[in-house]
Amino acid sequence: MKMNHPIKVQAAVLAVALLFAVNQVSAEPVKVRLGTLAPKGSSYTKHLQAMGDQWRQAPGGGAQLTLYPDGTMGSEADMVRRMRLGQLQAALVTTTGITEIEPGAAGLQTIPKAFRSLEEVDYIGEKLQPMLEKRLEAKGFVVLFWSDTGFVRFFSKQPMVAPDDLRKTKLFVSANRTEELKIYRLVGCNPVPVEVADILPGLQTGLIDCVCMPPTIALAIQLDNAAPNMLEMNWVPLVGAAIMNKKTFDAMSPETQAAVKKSALEAGKLIKADGRRENVESIEALRKRGAKINPLPKEVEAEWDKIVEEAWPKIRGTVVPADIYDQVMAELKNFRAGQGAAK
Repeated sequence: MKMNHPIKVQAAVLAVALLFAVNQVSAEPVKVRLGTLAPKGSSYTKHLQAMGDQWRQAPGGGAQLTLYPDGTMGSEADMVRRMRLGQLQAALVTTTGITEIEPGAAGLQTIPKAFRSLEEVDYIGEKLQPMLEKRLEAKGFVVLFWSDTGFVRFFSKQPMVAPDDLRKTKLFVSANRTEELKIYRLVGCNPVPVEVADILPGLQTGLIDCVCMPPTIALAIQLDNAAPNMLEMNWVPLVGAAIMNKKTFDAMSPETQAAVKKSALEAGKLIKADGRRENVESIEALRKRGAKINPLPKEVEAEWDKIVEEAWPKIRGTVVPADIYDQVMAELKNFRAGQGAAK
């Protein structure tokens, strides 16, 4: 039976209308709620907001980013849990949060005094991050970018220079870092598990009297009011990443995915550059505010080196998976050998 001309036209119009409707639905922006401990108004959140502006303009529907800074979505462990439940779709977290998903990420940061320079931090990142990204994706998370903010320092109520000084303190350790608690106890320290949001109240009440964090964050929260002494010693780098649950990323069109990844990588580079620069500048700003910056004499640094090197074997296989630990140490040895040859 032949379809007459009016029916053919109606069918064609209906087909076009349906196609247009499907395209309209697929072009809806994907909503992304992103949590972070970074303070509102900091360079971190400013770059994330600029990234979100680019996401909205991305082809293929784009993405609508809503930021939740200042730890309003809880600790990093809480944010990872919320991502798994679908309450958050993304987060900017440190390795503390990432290790909730993939323990191997601890190798980027959690070996005290293993990294002598930011060049070494970059080198190890280049070696480990591609492999970690694959592991994270297999567990349902996509890495948008990696970044860091330089080295963390010890801030304390009383002057602290030697390892014995640290052993006398009540040292803050993030509440969910049970393996880190064990390591500090093994070397004779007195770590106290506290939520990040409770650092300042903990200092004020005497629950803790020593905190390890980047100077830039210490300045932002005015930590020096409660802990005015800073030890001028690089302990570990503060490394992190922006991650998104794979379900949300896969809901985006290929065009949006490409644009989201591109603008995220640009934001990560800016966050790293600003974070490292601000970390150095913050030390001078803290000094001007009245904080005491305690230098580390060479003979005392030798004491610290002895202490941490004795602790490293206890970190291997506990805080940092054995295979990752071995790779980090081997790669650092190779890097230093190459640097020595170059000189």
